[in-house]
Amino acid sequence: MKKVVLSVFAIASMMAFVACGPSAEIVTQDSLAAAEAASAEMEAAKMQAEQDSLVKLIVDTATHAVDAHTAH
Repeated sequence: MKKVVLSVFAIASMMAFVACGPSAEIVTQDSLAAAEAASAEMEAAKMQAEQDSLVKLIVDTATHAVDAHTAH
């Protein structure tokens, strides 16, 4: 009798645990939010890399112009 009661209690506990978990809709929303955040992060990194490249080009060009001017 104890085994039956313990088995029923164990099954009921597992069902309650599963029922209290997040729904598929919430999991999907969380996944979409994470993907959007990652995409925004990648876009920001790309823009920063482009800005860094432009700044380096400007600095290199200005340095070269100054060096050329002072050489004469």
